[in-house]
Amino acid sequence: MAFISDSLSRIKASATIAVTQKARELAAQGRNVIALSSGQPDFDTPDNIKEAAYAAIARGETRYTAVAGITELREAVVAKFKRENQLDYSVAQTIISNGGKQVIANALMATVNAGDEVIVPAPYWVSYPELVALCGGHVVYAKTTREAGYKLRPEALEAAITPRTKWLMFNSPCNPSGAAYTRAEIEALAEVLKRHPQVWILSDDIYEHLTYGDFEFTTPAQIAPELYERTLTMNGVSKAYAMTGWRIGYAAGPLALIKAMEKIQGQLTSGASSVSQWAALEALNGPQDYIHESRKVFQGRRDLVVSMLNQAEGLDCPVPEGAFYVFPSCERVLGKRTEDGQVIGNDEDFVSALLQAEGVALVHGSAFGQGPNFRLSYADSTERLREACVRVQRFCASLR
Repeated sequence: MAFISDSLSRIKASATIAVTQKARELAAQGRNVIALSSGQPDFDTPDNIKEAAYAAIARGETRYTAVAGITELREAVVAKFKRENQLDYSVAQTIISNGGKQVIANALMATVNAGDEVIVPAPYWVSYPELVALCGGHVVYAKTTREAGYKLRPEALEAAITPRTKWLMFNSPCNPSGAAYTRAEIEALAEVLKRHPQVWILSDDIYEHLTYGDFEFTTPAQIAPELYERTLTMNGVSKAYAMTGWRIGYAAGPLALIKAMEKIQGQLTSGASSVSQWAALEALNGPQDYIHESRKVFQGRRDLVVSMLNQAEGLDCPVPEGAFYVFPSCERVLGKRTEDGQVIGNDEDFVSALLQAEGVALVHGSAFGQGPNFRLSYADSTERLREACVRVQRFCASLR
């Protein structure tokens, strides 16, 4: 009898974490490495949020909280959904978790039975299929194309749905592509979902506040009220407020689902960090200046990176509408050789050779279900991004 659970054999380690760790190891060996593999803002958490945490500690807010979160933060989540998304929820319909990933894990563990199908549009965040598999579910990949902006089309969604479909994982803006769905695009998908009442929607809105230009963010339950009773809308403070390490995610949805998720969370972790919850309360209720300021910086970085990568021989980089990633194609360099004779056979070869030759750490697109592409996170300083892109250009020019 094997000691390790069979369920563990169904999942892989996170590719993004693996690349980041490899970059750390090379840096520890003295290499000059620019790691653009992690989805983490380089800005510090805003001072007002840190001060709220200090104050919470001083007040003695350091004990266990209710599993679903402190009432004050859940009330702030209700107010946020009403204010920014025109969605009405009661406090009982909300939950605070240890990061957005736990929200997703809670929902899947509470609902997915062996053989249930979950539609995951590709490219996708690396954890979606692994969490589905861990729960015994079956992932149905719905492919997107560059021509469609890496967005799920209604006909592709229709084709992916079967009587066993339980969830659609919906992420806008998307990690890794940065693609964001317009109101009309969500409406078109909603029309398909209305015809299939067994399909629930898990809307991952974690990059909601990182959209650029005149793009207007909307979310499925807001666009299609008919889907409200089978939509879990999740978000968090990690990306919008540079609070990745604080580990606070939140969600709102039908009461029965939230109660089931609370039951799961109560056995796995109990409530999220008390101090982090008070900090998140300030993030949602306090001044929002940081969001507007950081968005301007990110847009400038996006434009710089897109321009420089499109100047690299053999790369094609579309302009993403949101998040802080670009997702270029490296198809035109496949088959070429590096200076030491290595053949670039796929996107993983490309990012591996780039890391060895130039010390730039990126994540291959096939890890996100879409190749030959790669993901570059521009959540780093403008100076480091410029230097990284110069190195990418130099590497591409060296291929023969």
